Amino acid sequence: MLTAVTGINWGDEGKGRVVDLLSDHADYVVRYQGGNNAGHTVVTDKGKFVLNLLPSGILHPEVVCVLGNGMVIDPDHLRHEIEMMRYMNVKISPENLKISEKATVCMPFHVRQDVLEEERLSKTGEAFGSTKRGIAYAYGDKYMKKTLRMGDLLYLDSEVIKKRIAMIVESKNLILEKVYGQKPLSVEEVMDWCKGQAEFLKPYITDTGVLLEKAAAEGKDILFEAQLGALRDIDYGIYPYTSSSSTIAAYATIGAGIPKRKPERVVGVMKAYSTCVGEGPFAAEKAAGEEWNDKLRKAGNEFGAATGRPRRVGPFDAVASRYGLQCQNAGDIALTKLDVLSSFEKIPVITGYRVSGKLITDFPTNVLLDAAKPEVEMLDGWNCDISSCRNWNDLPENAKKYIERIEELIGHSIYLVSTGAKRDEYLLKE
Repeated sequence: MLTAVTGINWGDEGKGRVVDLLSDHADYVVRYQGGNNAGHTVVTDKGKFVLNLLPSGILHPEVVCVLGNGMVIDPDHLRHEIEMMRYMNVKISPENLKISEKATVCMPFHVRQDVLEEERLSKTGEAFGSTKRGIAYAYGDKYMKKTLRMGDLLYLDSEVIKKRIAMIVESKNLILEKVYGQKPLSVEEVMDWCKGQAEFLKPYITDTGVLLEKAAAEGKDILFEAQLGALRDIDYGIYPYTSSSSTIAAYATIGAGIPKRKPERVVGVMKAYSTCVGEGPFAAEKAAGEEWNDKLRKAGNEFGAATGRPRRVGPFDAVASRYGLQCQNAGDIALTKLDVLSSFEKIPVITGYRVSGKLITDFPTNVLLDAAKPEVEMLDGWNCDISSCRNWNDLPENAKKYIERIEELIGHSIYLVSTGAKRDEYLLKE
C-alpha cells in the first residue's frame, strides 16, 4: 500500500503525529519534498521529538526511512539532527536511513543569501516571512542547475564536479559581492565543506528510487510524509507566500523517486482550528479577536517547531479547508488538537468570506484573499478534559457536534480524532 500523509491547510497540522501512528504498519517512510524549514513534533513515552529533515518514522527502528529526491537537504542540519536523535536513544544507521543521490544539497551560501535578502526586504516591509534556512535559494539553484546533488558528494575528486563547483562559486560571488557587498567565497572553502559532509554522509547516500520501486513491486507498505500544507504549495498555495516545493499528495511518488507509481491512499491532516507561520493573507486571525487568539495560542502552544516563532492563529476555516481537501484529494481525514479547544465556552467556525460585501464560499488564492472578511458561526464548547477519550461515545456531546459540523462544512467525514498530545491519545470515529 502506498499512503501519502499530507497537510490540508497552512502546515503545522500535526502530520508527524499521524505518520508516527501509521508507521506501526509501514515498511518505509519517505519525505518527498521540502527541507529543514518546518518541523514535525512527535510525543512518545521516551519524550518529545522535533524532526526537521528526518521522517517521523525514524522513531520506529524497524522502519526504513528515506529522504527523497524532491527534498533539499542541508547536510550540516542533518548531521546535527542525527546526532541529537542518537543522543535521545533513537537508532539511526545506514540500514534504516537512506538519502537519495538525486536530492538537492542546500549549501551554506543558500542560507547566507536567504538571510541577506530577507533582511533587505524587511527594511521596506516586503519580507516573505522566510525561515532563513536557504530553502528557496536551494530550489532556485536546482532549477538553474547551479548547485550540487547529494550523489555528487561521492565524486568530489572528479574533474566534472570540480569544474561545476568552480562555476557555482563564480556565479555566487557575482551576487554576494556586487549585490550584497559581501566577502567572496573561495573554491577551496566550498570544496572543504563538501568533503567534510561526504565523509559523514557517504554511507547513507544511494539510489533510493531503485530501493523503493523494488519495495513497491513486492507490495511493501510505503508511507509518504509531506511537509507543510496545501495552502503553502508552490503552485496551489497563497503565492508568493508559499514554500518552494510541491506539498500535495500527487507529487509524493515523484518526489520519492518512483514516478511511475501513484498514492493508493491519501490521509489529509487538519487542525480543529487554524494556524499559520509566516507572512501572507490569513483571514482566520480576523475572525475572533486577539484576546481569543492569544488564549488559543497559549492553550495549543502554537510556536513553530523549526523556528520557535509564534504562530498566527484563528478558528477553523471551512473555506480554506475545502480548498485544501480538493488539492490533496484525501480519502481519509485526521483531525488534530481537538483537546486544545476544551477550555472555550464558545467556539467560532468560519463558514464563508465576504469580499466587497459579497459572500463567497470558494477559497481565493489571489489578491481577493487580502480583502476577505470571515463569516463566523458560533458553536458551544464542552469545557472538560477529553484526553482520556478513546472511543467516539466517550466524547462530550458538544465535542461530537463540533466535529459533525466541520464534516458538514467540508463535505467529508473524519476518521481519526486526536484528543491529546501523547501517542495513544486519539480515537477512530466509527
